[in-house]
Amino acid sequence: MSAFLDPTQLIDTFGLPGLMAILFAECGLLVGFFLPGDSLLFTAGLLAAGGLIAPLGWLLVLLPLAAVAGNLVGWWIGRAAGPAVFERPGSRLVKPHHVERARAFFERNGARTVVLARFVPVVRTLATVMAGAARMDFRRFALHSAVGGALWAGGVTLLGFWLGQVSVVRDHVELFIVGIVALSLLPVVREALRARRSSGSTG
Repeated sequence: MSAFLDPTQLIDTFGLPGLMAILFAECGLLVGFFLPGDSLLFTAGLLAAGGLIAPLGWLLVLLPLAAVAGNLVGWWIGRAAGPAVFERPGSRLVKPHHVERARAFFERNGARTVVLARFVPVVRTLATVMAGAARMDFRRFALHSAVGGALWAGGVTLLGFWLGQVSVVRDHVELFIVGIVALSLLPVVREALRARRSSGSTG
């Protein structure tokens, strides 16, 4: 695993403040879509079980706060810059009609989308900016972003903490981290394959 994306190495190097900064970037800044949020949270829980990072209580407060703060900033980025970027002629990221479709989608499924997107790598970054670009109501977005942030950041951290007390997991931490990273990438691979099939069928 690349040292840059190795959760244990990242946490050892940057500590809790660095972990919060990474979660903030992944949840709100378009440049953070490649960061390993799921595996970082899981690893933080494992390390908390071994007393190698801040106590679990602190993690369960600070990590969701960082994730939600990233989402709120991402919403404002999408609202301020999103339309200009998406409507730029020749944009390869998102076409203008994608913004219109996103606006309708968030109107129909906004709450559920904001919560569920938390658990899908890449989607949790892009969905936040798209919500702002689609002019989703900010208070509605903030409420469900808080719910999703607590469920995602708190839940994955707790899972790592609980499993960190199981001897077989504690004795093979690196193997389990690699497995978590692989699982977190599955939705990305699935969406890429689906997009490739769709482009092939329309070509």
